[in-house]
Amino acid sequence: MTNLPRAPQWWGRVGGPVRYLAVGVLFFAGSLVPALHGHGTVLGGVPTRPFDALAVVAVALQCFPLVICRRWPVVALTLVSTGFALDQLRGYHSFAGSALAITVLTLGSRLERHRRATVLLFSAAYVPLAVALDQLAPGEPVEEFVTFYLALALVWGIGAWLRSNRAAESERRRRVADDTRAAERARIARELHDVVTHHVTAMVVQSEAARYLTADPDRLDETLTGVADTGRRAITDLRHLLDLLNPDHGTGARTASVGGLLPLVEQTRRAGQPVEFTEKGAPVRSTGTDLVVYRVVQEALTNVLKYDHGSRTSVQVHHGEREITVEIGTDGSGSRAASTGGSGRGLAGLRERVDALGGDFSAGRRPDGGFTVRARIPTVDPS
Repeated sequence: MTNLPRAPQWWGRVGGPVRYLAVGVLFFAGSLVPALHGHGTVLGGVPTRPFDALAVVAVALQCFPLVICRRWPVVALTLVSTGFALDQLRGYHSFAGSALAITVLTLGSRLERHRRATVLLFSAAYVPLAVALDQLAPGEPVEEFVTFYLALALVWGIGAWLRSNRAAESERRRRVADDTRAAERARIARELHDVVTHHVTAMVVQSEAARYLTADPDRLDETLTGVADTGRRAITDLRHLLDLLNPDHGTGARTASVGGLLPLVEQTRRAGQPVEFTEKGAPVRSTGTDLVVYRVVQEALTNVLKYDHGSRTSVQVHHGEREITVEIGTDGSGSRAASTGGSGRGLAGLRERVDALGGDFSAGRRPDGGFTVRARIPTVDPS
């Protein structure tokens, strides 16, 4: 008794042809049971007659083609229909007649091409069978043949409905897969933009400044050292990002967080940007929120280096009980850095990140010519 609940699971793992073969064998064996003789489908008024060798052939034609009805449904229905016609014309009325409905259902659900032509062909073949049965047993009402045909049409319709549902589900899964791939590509693009742009911008700005320091070897050496350090950090961050994209990557890798804001500010200062950094409140450890805060500050400082280089800049981070607020602003006294450009992807990516956590994001010019980036990011519960 303990094995009974597992039977449906075992049946679901069995392949389609094996299941159909089991059903066919069941119909075949049931049709040969003497107690069931004459208790099958009766179409027309042909009197029931005892089984003979031809009855076994008719039963076999109705049962065993079920094995191929998934792969070759038209062939299967042709054989089963032939056996059914023989069964009815001879008056065996065997239990195997039920296999016709299964074959019609399968054909309706599996046939992909020439569906209308197939329906017309089998409908036309039904007419001479009905006429022959009426000639063998006159007096049967025409409504009986019409009702039987409509019943088969209903079974076909159920199969067609199953086919359309299966096609719709397949299309839904394809769209989900496409959307997932698109979202993953967008996520990778955002990460690459955030990781690369900040470091490369700092290196460009430092390299441009080094041109004018040839007369001051100490400052030139300091600037070039900063370029080298920035490049090494860029390589480290790129390796970390590539590790994250590796399916075999573990869970213990370093992740950018609020704790990394100070090194980020120091790197920007080495690029020649005066930055005042203020942090209030006790940080709440939350990987999702930390990463978004880090990216907001990183992208804002990158834009400062690009478009307001040398201006006084403030970075303010306030940790509340339920949210973190970030504000980065400049006074507009700087200049645009040379050899840098923007795609507009950065701020749009930040807005998407913040919106995904249910926060608010804004960025815009100030009346004094500066620029301000503000973000309110709800704290994600680490549990």
